[in-house]
Amino acid sequence: MAPKSFLIFHNPQVARSEALANTIDASLRTTHGCHAECTTLAAAEERALLPAPDMLVAVGGDGTMLRVSRLGALLGCPVLGINLGRVGFLLEVPEAEWQAALVRVVAGDFWLEPRMLVYAEHMRAGARLGEHHALNEVVITRGALARPVRLKTAIDGSPLGTYIADGLIVASPTGSTAYALAAGGPILPPTLRNIVLIPVAPHLSIERAIVLAEGAGITIDVRIDHPAILSADGQVEVELRDGDRISVRASQRDASFVRLQDAAYFYRNLAARLAYKESLQ
Repeated sequence: MAPKSFLIFHNPQVARSEALANTIDASLRTTHGCHAECTTLAAAEERALLPAPDMLVAVGGDGTMLRVSRLGALLGCPVLGINLGRVGFLLEVPEAEWQAALVRVVAGDFWLEPRMLVYAEHMRAGARLGEHHALNEVVITRGALARPVRLKTAIDGSPLGTYIADGLIVASPTGSTAYALAAGGPILPPTLRNIVLIPVAPHLSIERAIVLAEGAGITIDVRIDHPAILSADGQVEVELRDGDRISVRASQRDASFVRLQDAAYFYRNLAARLAYKESLQ
């Protein structure tokens, strides 16, 4: 179905983002006869976005795409990413190709790729302190002190063991190519629905990454005598205390990415990203 209404997000911290977002807005209105509006995530979070638009557009880098995708999952809106970043692994359209991309999108010539989010619930003394959705990963990590955290972990109620490490990454398939990859985790195709556990600098404890079965739930009991942090996609941080419990599972909401390339795009992009990494060495 061809979309008729768009909400375009720009990142004030990314050069050229607002100017390009305004240009896209004008093109959608005048050239394609669609309803369009430009905004920032900060502004959008301060007001109700109902009725939801047919499509969200993220103009920026991967950080912008992460935030817009979480919003899209909550609203049930697909997201088209236009890349202004250095790598832009999540974004579909290079900056120079946005006009051709819009022609295809408004004609309905695209497909939607579901991306699983992870959902984390933060409990303390039996009370829920918060909940967080993440497209890439939820991480429990030490604070400023260079001391490991102890994380007693169970899978579907069965004890797995206690991680003694700088941290523990709980990643989605999308997140398997982000922090999880840097920590030595495996790369998963993005449309799988498995969660990956990856310890960060483990000390005399579980050292290997573990890919969990689809639908598995993780319970993590925090054992610390110093500050620790819970983060979601590296953009939300919450201080943890001894005895806190973090429960993580697949979210009931999926993000939906607008794709113009064929389904083999992931491996082409992955090869390009790895080549980019090698060029920096």
